[in-house]
Amino acid sequence: MEVQAQSTPNPNAVKFTADQVIFDGSTSLKKGDETDHPIAKALLQIEGVDNIFGYNDFVTVNKTMDAEWDDLMPKIQQAFDDKE
Repeated sequence: MEVQAQSTPNPNAVKFTADQVIFDGSTSLKKGDETDHPIAKALLQIEGVDNIFGYNDFVTVNKTMDAEWDDLMPKIQQAFDDKE
C-alpha cells in the first residue's frame, strides 16, 4: 500500500492518504479503544499515538504532546506495510 503523509494546520496531526480504501466510512478511535480493524489497531498500539480519524482512503494520526514525528513516522509506515 502506497501512503503519502501530509502536514495539517495542527502540529500534532498528520494526514496519511493511501492509494486504496482503508476504511469503509468514517472511523474515530483513541488510545485504549477496541477495534478489529487491522490498520487502526496497529496505529493505536504505537507508543506516542493518541488518536486516529479515518475515512475511505485516508487516516489522520494525532500524536501525544511529548511524542516526536521523527520517531513515529517509521512506525506508522510499518503499520501500513504490515497490513498489506
